Amino acid sequence: MPSMPFSLDSIIHWLLTHGVKIAFILLGAFIAYRIVKVIIHRFEKVVLKQEGVVPSETEKRAKTLGRIIQTGLMAVILAVALMMIIRELGLDIGPLIAGAGIIGLALGFGAQSLVKDVINGFFILMEDQYRVGDVVSVAGVGGVVEQMSLRTTVLRDLEGKVHFIPNGSISTASNMTKEWSRALLDIGVAYKEDVDKVMETLKEIADGMQKDPDYSEIILEPLQILGVDDFADSAVIIKVMFKTLPIKQWDVAREFRRRVKKTFDEKGIEIPFPHVTLYMGEGENKGKLVVESKASA
Repeated sequence: MPSMPFSLDSIIHWLLTHGVKIAFILLGAFIAYRIVKVIIHRFEKVVLKQEGVVPSETEKRAKTLGRIIQTGLMAVILAVALMMIIRELGLDIGPLIAGAGIIGLALGFGAQSLVKDVINGFFILMEDQYRVGDVVSVAGVGGVVEQMSLRTTVLRDLEGKVHFIPNGSISTASNMTKEWSRALLDIGVAYKEDVDKVMETLKEIADGMQKDPDYSEIILEPLQILGVDDFADSAVIIKVMFKTLPIKQWDVAREFRRRVKKTFDEKGIEIPFPHVTLYMGEGENKGKLVVESKASA
């Protein structure tokens, strides 16, 4: 009777040596998986606590980051465990590692832009550079963030155009609505006006806005008058600014300009404006129509 390729003793010996090691490898991989889940859960809590309130978008960002980190760590744990088990089975893992390295290199060359997009998108989410609803300027395009993913950022501009921007092309991101915003205005008045009186008038207008229920909640601090900022061709420029809630700076600026125009008209404070004068030339230009363009002052 032919002998069996594997005797009972050899099987028992294998189970007591390599089999036990494989069992410990699987147990270690499971323990590592549980540890990763606990760490990711605590990470998500830390991200949410940093925001104070827990809005849905922040929760989504935390879960997205947690899922990405967990997937990456689990891939590493499974790869290491698989390599160790293959070695315990008596197979040579050298060619397997070499083949995996070649495949990984080929994929890396073929998907460089995709990898760059994903990595950049991960850090944008991780650092909370901007989120859905923010007004940003990225890759030379400005607009409201409508969607975010690891690969792309979707913006909609004032004209309603939707821009799909690969995250890998974003080298600088300017967020105009993070935590708070600022309305910065240049108010021009004629040179003959008393600038101290003008600045006092601007302060009165701002105080009136802060008492208005429609604006009292969105203006965070009283108007700051920085002073005379420039001597323009036909106007003295006074620079002022408001600190507002995010995205509300444009509403405040528009209303402030409206009230400035109305109040200046009532008080007789002149706002210079360009105008054109037509007259018949004299001397060498006699009989010719001469156009002179200048601003009132």
